[in-house]
Amino acid sequence: MKTHVLTLLVLSFLLSCNSTSTNPGRDSEKIIYQPKDKEILEQVLELYATDKEATTSALMIKVGSFFKGTPYVAHTLETAKEQLIVNLREMDCTTFAENCLAISRTIQSDSQTFEQFTSELQNIRYRDGKIDGYPSRLHYFCDWIYNNVEKNLIRDMSEEIAQTPFSKEINFMSTHPGSYRQLKDSISLVDRIAIQEKEISSRKMYFIPETRIAEVESKLMDGDIAGITTEIEGIAIQHVIILIRQKGHIHLMHASSKSEKVVVSDLTLEEYLLNSKSANGIMLARPI
Repeated sequence: MKTHVLTLLVLSFLLSCNSTSTNPGRDSEKIIYQPKDKEILEQVLELYATDKEATTSALMIKVGSFFKGTPYVAHTLETAKEQLIVNLREMDCTTFAENCLAISRTIQSDSQTFEQFTSELQNIRYRDGKIDGYPSRLHYFCDWIYNNVEKNLIRDMSEEIAQTPFSKEINFMSTHPGSYRQLKDSISLVDRIAIQEKEISSRKMYFIPETRIAEVESKLMDGDIAGITTEIEGIAIQHVIILIRQKGHIHLMHASSKSEKVVVSDLTLEEYLLNSKSANGIMLARPI
């Protein structure tokens, strides 16, 4: 795949876009949503209110299925000031997975409310659950996995399943600052991102190679969250999906830019990976 096309893919994955309404309630300066987002949340919470005792993985499938057909829209998180964006009307691949996990945890909680959902979403999306400017968002999904393991929200299953090291220098954002509104005019932010990238690059990471998917498919579970690993320089993961088993094989439930909506793929996970010119495997996170 040509370098220009790969760069566009990375930017589409790493960047996110604006909502327009501000939450008039708790933390009004930090939460942005539209009334429709609250309506959608209330619908899904009511639909699965009696599933409080279900596993998080099972709820991921139920909630993800609820959102099938939701339009794919890239860049849904960018605002001049870093704030928590709630957008259940349109999603990219990462926000789809984040919303499903946050809603699943809200269903399991003692407080099935919008406030509980936004608390869960903030905890999932931001480093240590705290909003502290643009660098506090978990921009790289390999870092997202690492930090959410630390928060005891997921388990990183890649090493246990495949024992295959994944070595990569992470530096795409700091080496392409002109592609990010927040970075192109701020050397200090670029420097902060670069420090984070060095820390990420220094970690031991593992993945499941595409050539081993068939071998380990029985160990993959419905509701697992997977990051599609990539050959693209400077980034470890190019796409985020939820795994779903159909007719004995693992497929992808995801917000698809190609389909322009949330879908379950016709291709199996193995077929999807082997047919991609830039993908080479997955990093696997299991919701707790």
